[in-house]
Amino acid sequence: MDQTSAPELAEDVAAALRAEDMQVLRSRCHGRAHLISTGTAPRGLAERIRPLPGVESVVDTEDALRFTGRAYQRADTVVDVAGVPIGGPAFVVVAGPCAVENRAQMSDSAHGVALAGGAILRGGAYKPRTSPYSFQGLGRAGLRLLAEQREVTGLPIITEVLDVADLDDVLEVADILQVGTRNMSNATLLRAIGRSGRPVLLKRGMAATIEEWLLAAEYILSEGNPDVVLCERGIRTFEPATRFTLDLSAVAAVRRISHLPVIVDPSHAAGRTDLVRPLALAAAAVGADGVMIDVHPDAAGALCDAGQALHPKELAELTADLGRLLTATGRVLAVPPPRAMPARPRALATEGV
Repeated sequence: MDQTSAPELAEDVAAALRAEDMQVLRSRCHGRAHLISTGTAPRGLAERIRPLPGVESVVDTEDALRFTGRAYQRADTVVDVAGVPIGGPAFVVVAGPCAVENRAQMSDSAHGVALAGGAILRGGAYKPRTSPYSFQGLGRAGLRLLAEQREVTGLPIITEVLDVADLDDVLEVADILQVGTRNMSNATLLRAIGRSGRPVLLKRGMAATIEEWLLAAEYILSEGNPDVVLCERGIRTFEPATRFTLDLSAVAAVRRISHLPVIVDPSHAAGRTDLVRPLALAAAAVGADGVMIDVHPDAAGALCDAGQALHPKELAELTADLGRLLTATGRVLAVPPPRAMPARPRALATEGV
């Protein structure tokens, strides 16, 4: 529907579609109403609907990718995360510890990420783990520590939401919500996040096809949230040399199929520190819009995924390498919102949670 059309016109179009035995799903996306009709379309339906008052355009397709596909939007989407763009000419570095452990760890990590050139701070307050006996995160206490570091450094925050019951708490802190690989197919959570209006990073399921990944994004967009970032994090294959197999071909394929930005998580794919740098550089070379890197000031003692975390100094070396590669391809590193980072408070570095 045209952005300036009255709501009653959308009602008239919906009624016209139902009169043709079509089911109608309504949504708002990019500031305008959309009517998605499903069913067996009678011959000439698009031609009859197109001239109705208020209709801006009709996309006649059997493709299930109604919102994520290029048929819906040719131009690339750029998602704004509290002033940091994901998509477009800038390449974003999202970094931080896999799990929030305590105040000193988060202070060291956040300052290390900021000084290394990272633009968004990551940290898991709620952690889905393979074993029920592994560290599951600090929950609300972890969210408070993330909020503290945003105040200190100015870096926007990304953290994972595991359950609809936790969504309101996470929304108080997160500038962008993360949906992890295990929840990619959680339709209830995806719909709730779509209604939240907050930017979303959607990780690919560890055994998901590209189509299944994009259809998961459809759940979010169809609820009216256009700000979705896709994240390739490796898929499960027969190869045991790495934790998962990083599918960089998916990055190139998705950029042809979809207008949504796509970033890469080489840390969780490799599961090995020594492979993070080459995989991150390869992600930039293949056209990804950014990377998500595990960073920890004491990786050997990390409570979650210790074998894949970089030290902040190693992150600084990686961002320098990325900067040189991006310059050669006409791109630049994304920078955090303009804000002077104060001196690191010693109290935050020493006080326990």
